[in-house]
Amino acid sequence: MKTLFPPYAQPSPGLVPDADTWVVQERPGSRRSAHRLLGRVDLDWGGRSLADVLADVDEWRKDGAEGLFLDRAPAGSGGVGPVALTVRLAARRGLHRVVLNPGVPTHPLYRDLGVRICTFDGPWSAYQGWAGDGVEPGDGHLVHGVPTPLLTAARRLLGRRGAGFGLATDASPYVSAAAGGGAAGTADSCRTSGS
Repeated sequence: MKTLFPPYAQPSPGLVPDADTWVVQERPGSRRSAHRLLGRVDLDWGGRSLADVLADVDEWRKDGAEGLFLDRAPAGSGGVGPVALTVRLAARRGLHRVVLNPGVPTHPLYRDLGVRICTFDGPWSAYQGWAGDGVEPGDGHLVHGVPTPLLTAARRLLGRRGAGFGLATDASPYVSAAAGGGAAGTADSCRTSGS
């Protein structure tokens, strides 16, 4: 399982990078990691203008990102067109690795875009009882606020639910990486394993 660190749970500087680790950076020019970098682009659930989104894409290309984390993405059929255009234009700019994060299952048309999709983004309390309707094996699950003693159990649950990438962390999405000295939670708490 690939590890994906959203901006609220940056890995510690001492974490040894591997080929299956992606780090989502909040803004260009604030690189804190030698890991593979995905630049975060906030789609505001489809409410941002295409011009503003593409300006962000261009900034990430200049900053040397390897791809994009399209955060707060729309999940309904009405958002497919703008998201598809963003994905195509990102690819033309050399940003081929794209993760879409609506945080919920999407309309089936999103599956045709050839991107990875996070179909769960929420707290441990919600993930425990989550039914997973509309999810496919290989989708991403981002689970935060896991009590530290339950991190191993949370990682195993991600694996049993077929997550292809994701994170189980004791960090809260409301704790900024900057406020935490660059690391929210510990490297060990943020690491996701395949078992």
